[in-house]
Amino acid sequence: MPRPPSAPQPGLLFEEEAGGTVPLAESMRPQRIDDVVGQSHLLGTGRPLRAALDSGRPHSMIFWGPPGVGKTTLARLLAEAFGCQFVSISAVLAGVRDIREAVETARAERQSAGRGTIVFVDEVHRFNKAQQDAFLPHVESGLFVFVGATTENPSFEVNNALLSRAQVYVLRRLEAEDLRELLARACGGPLNGLLLDEPAVGLLAESADGDGRRLLNNLELVAAAHGAMDAAGVSLDASQVAQVLAERVRRFDKGGDAFYDQISALHKSVRGSHPNAALYWLVRMLDGGADPRYLARRIVRMAIEDIGLADPRALRMALDATEVYERLGSPEGELALSQAVIYLACAAKSAAGYRAYNEVRAFVAQDGSRDVPLHLRNAPTKLMKGLGHGRDYRYAQDEEHGYAAGERYMPEGLDETDWYRPEPRGMEAKIGERLAWLRGLDEEARSQERTGRQGRDVAAGSGPGRHEASS
Repeated sequence: MPRPPSAPQPGLLFEEEAGGTVPLAESMRPQRIDDVVGQSHLLGTGRPLRAALDSGRPHSMIFWGPPGVGKTTLARLLAEAFGCQFVSISAVLAGVRDIREAVETARAERQSAGRGTIVFVDEVHRFNKAQQDAFLPHVESGLFVFVGATTENPSFEVNNALLSRAQVYVLRRLEAEDLRELLARACGGPLNGLLLDEPAVGLLAESADGDGRRLLNNLELVAAAHGAMDAAGVSLDASQVAQVLAERVRRFDKGGDAFYDQISALHKSVRGSHPNAALYWLVRMLDGGADPRYLARRIVRMAIEDIGLADPRALRMALDATEVYERLGSPEGELALSQAVIYLACAAKSAAGYRAYNEVRAFVAQDGSRDVPLHLRNAPTKLMKGLGHGRDYRYAQDEEHGYAAGERYMPEGLDETDWYRPEPRGMEAKIGERLAWLRGLDEEARSQERTGRQGRDVAAGSGPGRHEASS
């Protein structure tokens, strides 16, 4: 399908195409690389894509970025710049049969016209492993250049074999100045000189959330609602724009990278003791449609993993917030989650318990099965007591300080190991002081035990004192 000119003549909102109309976003597709708005980090002088164009040597690549930033447009323009045939496949609708047809089309073009082909796969992450593997032999043979587009992280969604044969280019969301440039082009061309005041421009740019396609779709709705398609020089203010725009939906994907990036930002803001940032990311996720129950579970995890015993109240706060949400639902219950996040961000931090658990798990996984010491074993029957189970066990509550100083609890042959190392913060600082004091009691008791044992050995005539006396 031939693309419309990048700057349609004034008075033409749509191009007629096979009895239908072309949306504004489609009619505004650039005809040249220099007309592309945004992505200067790839297209500026000396930048990677610009260098590839200047070299005249196309290579396989994957465009990774959010919707509406120009992935498909760039693929089309690259094919034109390199003089290649352009074959487009949508991984949402296509299968292996479509891949075979693309291969045959590329082969026929090579034989008949002697030119190469760029096979563009939109939403490439939707293809399974077998479908992605189908491209490999043809990419390696040079039959065509593979260009994929994805909103998901290629490291997780694209096979390593295909990924290793393609350069990944990260496309960024459009900045405010990029969106304003798009508005100016559309208003001055297809939309008959539509005039927008500054607040209206700001409102439209904000509604797009970095998505150029969404910006032009919203602008088209506003223009149609106020007659700008049929009359020249229509002027609109922010209130007229706001009447048309539905409630803004910010960029959020409940199962994709944006989701995990935002939950990561929330967790790290809590860990970094930044309550304002933590609250911001929580509200961003709630605003974007995240399940508050999922967020509640993550908040409980933060209390365990990043605060632990430095402030034991944090876990209770997180659990209480979860229960409050279950009782009240949205939106009232979300306030409890926000207060829990603020408390966790302000609380003293310690990962000592988290680290200790993981270290012991790793040790146990590689260690053998050690027997429980006899004095620690359960002894509910006479037989077990006769076998020595529980013998010489010291009941700590009956000892001085409520602590059996010098008692051993590790298996035989396993040295005492400080897996749990309290941080000098919050409640854990006091825990660390108490543990150090108890270790001192242990050392004192064991020193006395060694001295007493040596004395008994001397009295029995089998210690070093006996030999010294006889010599």
